[in-house]
Amino acid sequence: MIRIATPADVPVIHQLIRDLAEYEKALDEVRATPEQLHEALFGPRPAAYAHIAETDSGEVAGFALWFLNFSTWRGVHGIYLEDLYVRPELRGGGHGKALLTELARLCVARGYERLEWSVLNWNKPSIDFYESLGARPQDEWTVYRLTDEALKGLGS
Repeated sequence: MIRIATPADVPVIHQLIRDLAEYEKALDEVRATPEQLHEALFGPRPAAYAHIAETDSGEVAGFALWFLNFSTWRGVHGIYLEDLYVRPELRGGGHGKALLTELARLCVARGYERLEWSVLNWNKPSIDFYESLGARPQDEWTVYRLTDEALKGLGS
């Protein structure tokens, strides 16, 4: 049901990213191209990794795209899950749980001590799902982000 993504999966990963952005009401913010995804996932220095969830018939049900982070407090790597998405018509089939289980398995096997991600505050179905697996919100932290003109202004 879960497998490591291959270069042939880039088009479907790109489409699923667009589907996720549409679900999150932010499709206009997606700028990534299939070529960029290919380079990030399969270039000479991969910056991210992906797993694919498939149905029994081999249909792509969803994906998880992640990268390594590092905890200065724990002194080890962890996984930051950038995107987790299962097609709406295939939700409830265990694909999301299987993707998270695989990432948790990787953490345990490699000695990583954290599996982290962000979820939109309004996305109650996802929050309920994550909490059912034992995940807990980190309410004492607020995510900050520099992008576009603010990033260019500070970096210039």
